[in-house]
Amino acid sequence: METAFRRISVVGAGLIGGSWGLALKRRGFKGAIVAYDRPPVLERALALGAIDEGAPSLAGCVREADLVILAAPVGAIVAQLAEVRAAAPSGALVTDTGSTKRAVMARAREVFAVGSPLFLGGHPLAGREQSGIENASADLFEQARYVLTPLAPEHLADPRAAAFVALVRSAGAEPFVTGAAAHDRALAYLSHLPQLLATALAGVVAGQERRDVPLELAAAGFRDMTRLAESPYTVWEDVCASNADNLAPALEAMIRKLEAMKLKLGEGGLEAEFDAARRLRAEWRSSR
Repeated sequence: METAFRRISVVGAGLIGGSWGLALKRRGFKGAIVAYDRPPVLERALALGAIDEGAPSLAGCVREADLVILAAPVGAIVAQLAEVRAAAPSGALVTDTGSTKRAVMARAREVFAVGSPLFLGGHPLAGREQSGIENASADLFEQARYVLTPLAPEHLADPRAAAFVALVRSAGAEPFVTGAAAHDRALAYLSHLPQLLATALAGVVAGQERRDVPLELAAAGFRDMTRLAESPYTVWEDVCASNADNLAPALEAMIRKLEAMKLKLGEGGLEAEFDAARRLRAEWRSSR
């Protein structure tokens, strides 16, 4: 792997941060990968070969980095930006993997000035319902979109940003450039709403008497629809809070749709709903 980055710092060696390390290692990255996280997480990441060394502090992790990947929850990323800005070399690129972008980008705009490290917002549209370094994979980003949200369009022409785009592609992902507000609105419908629907469905079933709804009768449909219900709240707490203004109307639209479908149950009038859903799925498949 040819890259301008020689020392990459990963802040948060969980599912995404660990997968970045594993992906880089598998593709022949010859530099050093250093991470900052809780000691047990760092021990596991070292054992898996996702990182080369662990750092005892955030500042120590990023001090000599060419590339800093902030892979913590959104709230933690926002809180870390000022310290990262102060500690990282001025020639470094700093990026994040936050699932919502507006709060991160707003804080980055305040913190990163001319002459400081370059900040490039990011969000890999890849993940698993189970978090943690033990679920990290070198193939996590394969055939995934990787959202990039620059503070200014011209930043994408910076050699550091170009090197990161090349790194994203080498990991198997395809960059997709958009604004923070557009990202958050779209992901409210395409990612955050599905998570809440899976959680709600599992919650509805959990509230039924097991003798009336035995789980032994659950098959592929229930399995597929509730896969996301395995996601821990710690992963989604910041996402829901930081995107509540987009997620609330998405939930309201879903409630209206369900109410309309409920009224049609006895009338045999659901064919149009099924047809529209199948067309949307076909469109999504072709976009992949």
